[in-house]
Amino acid sequence: MRVITIILILLVLTPSPIGQLPKMNESKPNLVENVYNKVIKQFVTLTIYTPTESETDSTPNLTASGFKIDLDNPGKHKIIAVSRDLKRKGWKFGRKVRIKKAGKYNGVYTIRDVMNRRHKNRIDVLVGDEQKPIKLKNVEVTLLK
Repeated sequence: MRVITIILILLVLTPSPIGQLPKMNESKPNLVENVYNKVIKQFVTLTIYTPTESETDSTPNLTASGFKIDLDNPGKHKIIAVSRDLKRKGWKFGRKVRIKKAGKYNGVYTIRDVMNRRHKNRIDVLVGDEQKPIKLKNVEVTLLK
């Protein structure tokens, strides 16, 4: 009899049914969603780079993530390098991005490299050495899931 009384008291005192989570205030979005939404789309400066020692380091066939580049056709990999400020915001190696408002550079790319510390809010598209240097401002880049 005592066990039944204790169970009944616990059921009465429990504010929500056991196994159910209390409802969240829907007017305030989840903090994780809020942080994620802040980095999902960004307007950046786009430049290009080639896999050469003068533009990378002593191992131009390897990205900072360890990805091995085909030096005969580096553009086929669809790789970008991101500035370190973007990397800190969640633009991590292996993530895919969609580039818009960049002409022939529009498309889906994979983050596999990181840029020099001096660059901010910038992405670098890996291309072959036949390309001329460019700098496009206000390019729309969306981080894909």
